[in-house]
Amino acid sequence: MVLPAEGRMNTAHPNESEHSYSIHGRVVDAHVHIWTPDIQRYPLAPRWRTSDMDPPSFTPEELLAQCRPAGVERINLVQMSFYEDDHRYLLDAVARYPRTFSATGLLADVASEDARPLEHVQELWEAGVRAVRLVGGSLDGRGKDWMAHPHYEALYRFGAEQGLILSFQVNPTDLSEINRFCRRFPETPVVIDHLARIGLDDTKVDAATRMLCDLARHPHVRVKVGAFYALSRTGPPYLDLLSLIERIVASFGPERCMWESDAPFQAQPPHDYQSSLRLLRDHAHFLSPSDKEQILRKTAESLFFEDLANSP
Repeated sequence: MVLPAEGRMNTAHPNESEHSYSIHGRVVDAHVHIWTPDIQRYPLAPRWRTSDMDPPSFTPEELLAQCRPAGVERINLVQMSFYEDDHRYLLDAVARYPRTFSATGLLADVASEDARPLEHVQELWEAGVRAVRLVGGSLDGRGKDWMAHPHYEALYRFGAEQGLILSFQVNPTDLSEINRFCRRFPETPVVIDHLARIGLDDTKVDAATRMLCDLARHPHVRVKVGAFYALSRTGPPYLDLLSLIERIVASFGPERCMWESDAPFQAQPPHDYQSSLRLLRDHAHFLSPSDKEQILRKTAESLFFEDLANSP
């Protein structure tokens, strides 16, 4: 089926009961963290403690036990903050499951006097990592102009030239700075994690949603749709988030939206892994079957599993 024009959903679809569409077994989860209790082999960064690891363990095997029954085939692993710039556990997991996992690295320090983010990026790039995560200024106290440091310009330029994906953990107040850089570097691939955490704090949801939708003007900006456990005020099945999701998908188009669980946090009681997937698969009736396939598989697959996207 031909995808709808950018920013428009395919609303001319048959009733759910009249088609045989099934995504089960082919879903791609765009955002999951893993860690191990084996801190001798994989030590935590100095400022982290084992008490910060909650749950105490979420290994690749524990992840697969959650996602396989849900019909998830591939997962983009995002470097956990416990390890900061030490990506060995992440890379070892990808090496063990190369057709199942891809990797998004973490730049724990971009703007300090000793920061060498471009060196870290080049090392990760040589290791096959095609995306890195950055944290917004509202989350680490750097304020409104949090990308004023020249290192951010270097990262955006590397992204524009090489195709490095910059994935942002931000609050809505951080989006104006991303907008500014996207105007300067329109070719840089950008991903906004967790729906920009809209609704997580006291920010007005409508105004915050408009700020995120404003980024849709930049064709290389995509949005991860997930972390429902954190954003929903009502809990599973998270139906209160459907209106927000509908606005985001209408602005960006399904081809620039991708589902994420944010496990293991999504899998902690009273939440569970499958409830996150069900919200889009079973309750988002404004999405056509092809829209769902795009959001639940194709968008993330094209970004994080480009080499496998067209393979059997």
